[in-house]
Amino acid sequence: MSDDLLKDFELPQVETTFVPENDKSNNELSELSKRGYQLLKENNLSEARDLFTKILESEENNNYALVGLGDCERKQGHFREAIEFYSKCLSYHPTNNYALFGLADCYKALNQFHSAIGIWEQYLVHDDRNITVLTRVADAYRKTHDFKKSKDLYLKVLDMEENNAYALIGLGHLHYDFKEYRDALYYWTKMLECDDSMVDIRVLTSIGNCHRKLKTFEKGTIYFEKALARDPKNFYALFGMADCYRGMNQQFRSIEYWNKILEIDPNNKVILARAGDAYRNTGDYKTAAEYYNKALDIEFDVYAALGLALICKGEGKYEEAIERLSALVKTDPKNYRFYIDIADCYLKMNQKEKAVELLHSFGRFGIKSPAISDMLAKIQNS
Repeated sequence: MSDDLLKDFELPQVETTFVPENDKSNNELSELSKRGYQLLKENNLSEARDLFTKILESEENNNYALVGLGDCERKQGHFREAIEFYSKCLSYHPTNNYALFGLADCYKALNQFHSAIGIWEQYLVHDDRNITVLTRVADAYRKTHDFKKSKDLYLKVLDMEENNAYALIGLGHLHYDFKEYRDALYYWTKMLECDDSMVDIRVLTSIGNCHRKLKTFEKGTIYFEKALARDPKNFYALFGMADCYRGMNQQFRSIEYWNKILEIDPNNKVILARAGDAYRNTGDYKTAAEYYNKALDIEFDVYAALGLALICKGEGKYEEAIERLSALVKTDPKNYRFYIDIADCYLKMNQKEKAVELLHSFGRFGIKSPAISDMLAKIQNS
């Protein structure tokens, strides 16, 4: 599973909507605003929009109506339209916090993190101890790969509120992103120590993934099992269990979980290839070939194609294996793995010179491969 399958833990939504105080000089507009925000809370966006629009017909720069219309658009995922309303409000009312929050959240949703950071920092000038804003800025810095600023802000939150869940989650992600898996484990595990039952299932799978990266597979299964107890069909937990058992060389257990995923998603070619690998490693070439071919029927998959080549090699069909592997070299000529397997086939056919020639040919790319060098040295010393 690629790291990008890991889902981000979202910070809490800031309620940018607000109910204006009763304005005796303009009671009708005040009542319309109150009703509009109530409709927003009820997710009745169409009627809310009509009311806010009616307010603007009477007062074109009404901050309540402009923010309300921004919220209507933002709740529908119309972030650029929302930005127009929030920006118009700020042009008339530069310190309106609700417009600032809404605008920053829209930029964040559009992955324009630098713009979001600028707006949140504008707010922090007036209130530098707002935990929600601090965690949002820290999260945005993490997305822009500014490790130091992100960590400093998360730690500032923890100084203000020990064991703040969003800061702990963010610090875990921050260290995970920078491949500091032990530090990520520290922060995510700390959440479990606070209240195991309240921890999001994604924290459990993230801890499991840290153990996968650290190759402490047995420990990883503990957390994936906890996740599966909550959701037996959770893809990340099933994948994690399968991959941990693969790492522990317990292929039969690995197969059990690959197949559980395929029961839910039978056309997942990546999982079909992984299951094929597991069956091949148990020596069940027939079933492995069936899985590899199912994957290839969906779409070309290099790992499924490689798996079929390795089955040929395992069955002593070296010429066919070389033919299949050579075809893969054409698709990815810089993949040293293919050269190793082809050379091994040549050696098994007592064609040492061809093996050496092939391994030397890899050097034309100017890439150093310890595996290629080690194999050449082993051949030459044999």
